[in-house]
Amino acid sequence: MSSNQPVPGASPATKTARQARITAILRGESVRSQAELAARLADDGVQVTQATLSRDLVEIGAVRVRGSEGVLVYAVPGEGGDRAATSGVGQEILDARLEKLCGELLVTAEASANLVVLRTPPGAANFLALAIDHSVMPSILGTIAGDDTVLLVARDPQGGEELAARFLAMAESNPN
Repeated sequence: MSSNQPVPGASPATKTARQARITAILRGESVRSQAELAARLADDGVQVTQATLSRDLVEIGAVRVRGSEGVLVYAVPGEGGDRAATSGVGQEILDARLEKLCGELLVTAEASANLVVLRTPPGAANFLALAIDHSVMPSILGTIAGDDTVLLVARDPQGGEELAARFLAMAESNPN
């Protein structure tokens, strides 16, 4: 199982779900060709024709860039203010980014059963939730973000306390 593969769960056989999976693969791995991408999708149970894959790559704005190994790889535009194309960002980089953001943005973390409420300064919750989503933490079922609040749902019915403690520890390990 690759590091950017989502945790097990139902995914509809829709264009939107397929394109989200393609984006996740391209952000987490260096993919050199459409054939390699189609094989990677097939590993995840997503069957796609070359023509459909080609259309999907155009629609999500994928481009070919020179990767870290010096070969051309597919990349997708960044999110938020950073629209630069990115590819193959490693899990350690995503985890370090999340830890840094927790140090900068996390105000409080409280738990109840499998729920965790993270408080941020106004306007920062979506930014933190996106970093959490990209970090691919198997213990998290999902996130919902408002303006200054992120709701995390833990997979473990009693996992909220441990998850809240983990986020507080990340914030304290990277203070401003």
